[in-house]
Amino acid sequence: MTQATQSQKQGIIITDEAMKHILALREQQGNQDLCLRVGVRQGGCSGMSYTMDFEQQTNIQDSDEVFEYEQGFKVVCDRKSLLYIYGMALDYNNAMIGGGFQFSNPNATQSCGCGKSFSA
Repeated sequence: MTQATQSQKQGIIITDEAMKHILALREQQGNQDLCLRVGVRQGGCSGMSYTMDFEQQTNIQDSDEVFEYEQGFKVVCDRKSLLYIYGMALDYNNAMIGGGFQFSNPNATQSCGCGKSFSA
């Protein structure tokens, strides 16, 4: 895993490589005011799967946890999901096989081979 941009006090750790890709993807969307919403949902081969998508900052709810990173970038997570992913590290790997965003979740008791779902 590459160097993290923030300490674990953030609740969700984002490595420098992951942040670089997130900011590039946001730029492709053409809207610098987008934040990243992360969470979990039922499903996947291990019981729960990670979710991640851009969202307008106007959609942030009072019940959401909001973490600020470099350049004022915000990551938003609903409190129920945060129970399952607090302390998770989000990394990015350029490998041709198995590349993309990687989730390293200290709360997961089991993860599937693809790394996109887990059980806790």
